[in-house]
Amino acid sequence: MAIMTSRDRVLASLDHREPDRVPLDLGGTENTSIHMKAYRRLRPRLGLAEIEPAYLDFVQQIALIDDDVAEAIGSDVRSASESELRWADIEEMTTRTDDGYLAFHDEWGIGWRMPVDSGWYFDMFEHPLSGIISAGDLDAYPWPDLFASSVLLDFGNLRKRITDIAGREQRAVALSQIGVTAGGPLELFTWLRGFEDAYIDLIADPLLADRIIGRVADIKMAYWEKLLDAVGDVVDVVIESDDLGGQDQPLISPDTYRRVVKPHHKRLYDFIHQRTRAKIFFHSCGAIRSMIPDLIEVGVDILNPLQVSAAGMDSAEVKRDFGRDLVFWGGGVDTQHVLGSGSPRDVREDVRRRLGDLMPGGGFVFATVHNIQGNVPEENLIAMWETVREYGKY
Repeated sequence: MAIMTSRDRVLASLDHREPDRVPLDLGGTENTSIHMKAYRRLRPRLGLAEIEPAYLDFVQQIALIDDDVAEAIGSDVRSASESELRWADIEEMTTRTDDGYLAFHDEWGIGWRMPVDSGWYFDMFEHPLSGIISAGDLDAYPWPDLFASSVLLDFGNLRKRITDIAGREQRAVALSQIGVTAGGPLELFTWLRGFEDAYIDLIADPLLADRIIGRVADIKMAYWEKLLDAVGDVVDVVIESDDLGGQDQPLISPDTYRRVVKPHHKRLYDFIHQRTRAKIFFHSCGAIRSMIPDLIEVGVDILNPLQVSAAGMDSAEVKRDFGRDLVFWGGGVDTQHVLGSGSPRDVREDVRRRLGDLMPGGGFVFATVHNIQGNVPEENLIAMWETVREYGKY
């Protein structure tokens, strides 16, 4: 088979065709990148100069992948968002608290903090809609104006960036919403209310939950409308998310999902599909096998990450049962038990297993299960990418 360009390789796999080799992604999305600490160690291991990288996601402390790293490992996908500009603004807003945290509040009023000395990423500490609230409280809440920032309005520059990636670099282009808005309607509901109040609402006050989830979906749709009017004809992948799974079971029952959340997913993803030919990439970790048919019904084209260590998420079985309808983006190695704590030999063996499970018939983009964390040894990363190059050919 003739050697394909990176973009052709990804597009073939997204169409469930076998390309020349399995496409590989590092940093194409906010869920397939690498922690800053690991990235700083990786660069010299690849023989590249040490630099201070930009953030792809400040909350997760993950790096925007530089051109030389993408070339060195053969990444076929690039992120099109201008998140490094947005996160630079947030970094300047971050303050050091008296009790030893770096902290900021995002555009939704959600508080985030990370320990100064030992932090790996930011956690939430303040939820602006927590406690007993009424419909009047929702009306009075200052819902964010996502177009207040000049960065978010510079669609001309975003279009140029996308066409450069697709044309000059010949890589596939993935587009996400910027910042915390990248979270899904259910996620943002839980972040606004706080997890305890949110999960109680889903059972005890589903009308309140529906109203907040719906308002978040409306805001996201307004944002996607402007983004896709500007660049919907030139992007390949549109990224959405909503974490639905824990280690052993879904975070909410499938019935609750279908009653409260699924209708908003359906109208959001229909809205996106009407405005672009791009495939919808949906991120959810965890044990979500029981919900996969629902995700297919609401219009999800790509499932990320396929957490192979979660209950019911065996890579061979999920590919067998859902591979005709879904592309799997991620799941290339067991990050929970192998990539961070195993030997390079363990990594090679697990990568070969996942390639064997997920490559046949196309419909697979190789990436780790979620972002590479800061404690992953560089030799394990090198072993992973070497194995993909050796055994990822069709």
